[in-house]
Amino acid sequence: MAGMASVNPVFFALLALFFCVGMTVQTRSEANNAINRDSNLFHMDLEELMAIEVVSVAKRKQKLDETPAAVFVITGDDIRRSGATSIPEALRMAPGVQVGRIGADKWSVSIRGFNGRFSNKLLVLIDGRSVYTPLSSGVIWSQQDVFMEDIERIEIVRGPGATLWGVNAVNGVINILTRNAAKTQGALVTAGGGSFEEGFVGARYGGKISESTAFRVYAKGFKRDNTTTLSGNSAQDNWRSARAGFRVDHTHDRDELTLQGDIFVNDISDALLPFSASATGLDIIQRKEFGGNIRLRWDRKYSDRSALMFQTYYDRVQNQLAPQARHVESFDVELQHRFPVLDKHDVSWGLNYRLFHTQALNTLITSFTPQSRLNYFVSGFVRDEIELLPDQLKFSLGVRLDYNNLSGIEVQPNARLMWKPDSRNSLWASVSRAVRTPARGEQDVMISMGILPPQPGMTGSSLPIMPVVFGSNRFKSETLLAYELGYRHQFNNQASLDITGFFNDYDRLRDFGAGAIQPASGMHRDLFLSVLQQDHLMLPLFFNNSGSAHAYGAEISMDWLPHEKWRLQANYSYLTINTRSNPAFAEIDASTGGAGKASPHHQVSLRSLFDLSDRLQFNLWLRYVSALSFYNIPGYVTMDANMTWRPIKNIEFFLVGQNLFSQQHREAQSDFIATVPSAVPRGIYTGVRWEFR
Repeated sequence: MAGMASVNPVFFALLALFFCVGMTVQTRSEANNAINRDSNLFHMDLEELMAIEVVSVAKRKQKLDETPAAVFVITGDDIRRSGATSIPEALRMAPGVQVGRIGADKWSVSIRGFNGRFSNKLLVLIDGRSVYTPLSSGVIWSQQDVFMEDIERIEIVRGPGATLWGVNAVNGVINILTRNAAKTQGALVTAGGGSFEEGFVGARYGGKISESTAFRVYAKGFKRDNTTTLSGNSAQDNWRSARAGFRVDHTHDRDELTLQGDIFVNDISDALLPFSASATGLDIIQRKEFGGNIRLRWDRKYSDRSALMFQTYYDRVQNQLAPQARHVESFDVELQHRFPVLDKHDVSWGLNYRLFHTQALNTLITSFTPQSRLNYFVSGFVRDEIELLPDQLKFSLGVRLDYNNLSGIEVQPNARLMWKPDSRNSLWASVSRAVRTPARGEQDVMISMGILPPQPGMTGSSLPIMPVVFGSNRFKSETLLAYELGYRHQFNNQASLDITGFFNDYDRLRDFGAGAIQPASGMHRDLFLSVLQQDHLMLPLFFNNSGSAHAYGAEISMDWLPHEKWRLQANYSYLTINTRSNPAFAEIDASTGGAGKASPHHQVSLRSLFDLSDRLQFNLWLRYVSALSFYNIPGYVTMDANMTWRPIKNIEFFLVGQNLFSQQHREAQSDFIATVPSAVPRGIYTGVRWEFR
């Protein structure tokens, strides 16, 4: 709480300014017309907003206020008004989501803790396609991008979603949904640049092949500047990226067919800390990432309560994670069926098969045995939603069975209860079990962790020591038993409140065990000689499942429309994680032993969206994140501002300021890969968006 105390005066002064500016706008003449917008959300009251349909909780459309889960929706218009240029930046709007920028192309993103560059308890999907990497676990965010103007909404489910989505949906699910091609007809061009966002350009064109078949194609590219090291120098991590893709949607009678695909290439520089404490300077790595995907989905609707879905996709990525080169191929096929039983039961079932092929190029620091491997997952689920009282009380029960060749059979059940006594109140509760399966990097890997100076008192030798981490095929899945309770209240058509509390019980978490210090031999000895040209001792470390943790917290979200031209949105998140692990490694492992210190206890987000006139919008976004003592990162307060002006209907100019309160600030730090710590700079950029049919 020391970080909170140091920012309280600034925080509350800005909060007062935030509301005072908004009140000034509220008193403007009500004769002004509403501004032309890309979405109609500002023309809805909050009762209509709560009726927005989401699909990520039950894999079918449900009204937001009837969903028995902690769900938050970020719309395409929210993203446009925020000025966010990447998906991780947009995710900061949601309560319970921890986002920290590590470098120009690197983020740590998680839900309800256990955050890191490769957060392994979060499942991320783009249009239902999983982007979870099986080699090191987690998501490589530099590879996950879309044409931002094509995003319809981002659905964020806090809490386990494993019964429907499968393994690794432990702490939550993020589902990024793009628009149907029929909604993106005509042309759109956007371009701009500034300080940190040095330059960006994107173009999209949509048309029709026939009355029932629409398509779009897009291309985009950008260049981002370097972040700054703690000494004030360039972190030499500038980022250049190019991406292109297409989508075709066909609708006929009861059937909908979607075919879409993307390709991308990234050119990135990384500065690594020296391998040895005696070395000087940084190790600069120039690395490239490229890949692509293609997805086919078929939906048939029999009735409002009966439907069939088939989806398949292929994804291939090749990249270099300083200095490890690798490629990952994924193939997935899924079938889902929903149908009613009698009047009170809504039954869904599904089957899924996923195949991964991973190949790594061994280096002096990291090696895999074998270098190439196939892994597969086979799963099936069944879920029944029972209406106990019409329009008031619903109970859902489901279970998913998975088999994979890394950890064997996994069972993931879930039960949810939803009570809606009237149109303005809803109360829900859930209990879930979820698992995080092992990655190849925990079973087949050998990682050289650097070089320690000689420890004569410990070893009786004057030789330096190299800690080496070994994977083990005995490493099994991590497990979670989660309890959640939520409440939603609609005060009136202009104000709503959403509160969620949770308790998570983690078991079999990844931890470390140590063997006896010993003389190095074979390839380990060759490795050390190639680095320091002298002999050494080796400290073997082993992955195991001896860690556990309890986490609890609360998330509050408020939405208020005090005026037809003004919207206020406030979120607060509280999180505490208590871990039990090998005390010898508690201070070096952010994923288990240090998890309680590597995720913020408090987060606050305040957004104000309002119209100064019928052509001019002004948006403010204030954020507070408490300290991360694990990395010695203090808490910070920052603000983004976005001004948009539409001189005519189809052209919009925008001016965006990011991280305005300081020249730079730290947000996160890389774990496992020793990237030089860096700070996120203040940024200002401007641009234009031109849309025409």
